Amino acid sequence: MITKTIQIEDLVEDYPFAVLFLKEKGIRCIMCGEPIWGTLEEACKEKDFSDEKIEELINELNKLANK
Repeated sequence: MITKTIQIEDLVEDYPFAVLFLKEKGIRCIMCGEPIWGTLEEACKEKDFSDEKIEELINELNKLANK
């Protein structure tokens, strides 16, 4: 299960589809080789996502992961 405390490195490794999903949401340019450190929540906060928006994003990721 994906949570807000998942490390970006683990998210990308365990759920490769997340790279494109996050790019579409404006969260860093993972595909361009920019290194990412920290948690999913920290990456979202850097883009000024509200707590509600972070929860929505995590729910969407988990739905995609369960398909």
